Amino acid sequence: MTYSGNYRVKNPKKYKGDPSRVFYRSMWEKYCMMYFDNSNDVVSWSSEELIIPYYYEADKKYHRYYPDFTVTWKTGTTSLVEVKPHKETEPPKGNKRTKRYITEAYTYIKNRNKWEAANEYAQDRGWKFEIWTEVELRLMGIMPKPLKKLKPLPKYSRKKTK
Repeated sequence: MTYSGNYRVKNPKKYKGDPSRVFYRSMWEKYCMMYFDNSNDVVSWSSEELIIPYYYEADKKYHRYYPDFTVTWKTGTTSLVEVKPHKETEPPKGNKRTKRYITEAYTYIKNRNKWEAANEYAQDRGWKFEIWTEVELRLMGIMPKPLKKLKPLPKYSRKKTK
């Protein structure tokens, strides 16, 4: 299940762009927005306001990439942040003849092409490009820890009445 919606910016002076048009495409992105909006370590941030052209090897065409976040930190550094599931940051595994494998392979190639372009773009400006997965989000305390698995209830049995 994916979660998406409009994010209501709490500190509009911190947001670089139109604060009434901030959209998240996953709960992980929403957690990041809440973190950037409320953190004293963040001077300014924006969501998908930057366009980076990239060359997609699969179709041999140029496309436009919108990194999830551009963040300026209190330290003076600026980061381009992409939020992705860890699974999409590694080459696909499994049977190479399945439709699922082929789809995951194309997704991986597209992501690699985007990230190479974003990394080059960031380096040209003295910025950093970072990929945050669920692993980093938990380690940084941005995403809440998952709830422990619940124990199943004992089987219900009706008490017999006399």
